[in-house]
Amino acid sequence: MATPAVTLTEMRNRWLRGAIAVVALLLILGPSLLRLAFNVWLGAIATGLSFALVALGVYLTFRVLDFPDLTIDGSLPLGAALAATTIVAGVNPYWTLPISFVGGAVAGTATALIATRLRIHSLLASILVTTGLISINLRIMGRSNIPLLNTDTIFTPFAAPFRGALVRLAGEGATRYASNLLTIVLIGLLVWGIKALLDWFMRTEIGLALRATGDNPQMVRALGVNTDGMIILGLALSNGMVGLAGALVAQYQGFADVNMGLGLIIAGLAAVILGETFFRPTHFGTATTAVIVGMVIYRIAIAAALTLSIPFPGGRLSLDAQDVKLATALLVLVALWLSHSQKRG
Repeated sequence: MATPAVTLTEMRNRWLRGAIAVVALLLILGPSLLRLAFNVWLGAIATGLSFALVALGVYLTFRVLDFPDLTIDGSLPLGAALAATTIVAGVNPYWTLPISFVGGAVAGTATALIATRLRIHSLLASILVTTGLISINLRIMGRSNIPLLNTDTIFTPFAAPFRGALVRLAGEGATRYASNLLTIVLIGLLVWGIKALLDWFMRTEIGLALRATGDNPQMVRALGVNTDGMIILGLALSNGMVGLAGALVAQYQGFADVNMGLGLIIAGLAAVILGETFFRPTHFGTATTAVIVGMVIYRIAIAAALTLSIPFPGGRLSLDAQDVKLATALLVLVALWLSHSQKRG
């Protein structure tokens, strides 16, 4: 009877360490969170929702397919480049969304074909495609950056009516929040609609085969399912969503840049890990919700970290915009440690 007691004690100790880490993180970031202006909070939420499809794409490849894929670092700027160039050319901004999805899906398919047909390791295959996409994105854009400040976007038809409704509800002073609130509403509806479609697809026969491919490929092959085809489908869906996210981010931020996907995989992993750590999802539907919320939490944490100020002898430690990647790496490290502690418990 001694073993269960020891096991329970170890479980309590591990959960206690996790709780202490969370409390310590809140104590460090708490004052910064309180210092954030309301519009900064809204901006972080809007940015998190804009990148939420990246989290869904990363979850699909890393968790469902067990396929490490770095293609998203190139497929997001590809989607942004396609959206920006077509908008500047006079195409309806809403048509840029399926165009960007298809562009990202083609990039994911290229990675999957290299990995499955040429039998090259998944990481190397995705690095090769991402490297090639840098030149392709430059070819599409013609230069490294395309501004969208004076062009119509998916937000333009709703901007004036939304601002008018906001003035009637909360007064003239609320107009400074109009842009972020409109982004939260419009992109939020789009993201949750895509999440619902993905949840439905994963309950179909093909979706179940896709999920089974990541869980037990040998068994799936024994049942007559083409696992290579499932990998191609999964990466096409994943990078298609990331390409669509690129179109959303470009139109929200007002520009497309060839380097806007640099280090994106870390942000996607951070959202997935944070969502799983805080919400402990038990099935696919709750997992997709968790990673979307995880991306929003990640963006809020980054916004808070940039206002962080810790007193030290002889001065104060603070983070600048150039330290975002460092803050992201530390946040992912803490989330990974918490996740590992919970799994061991």
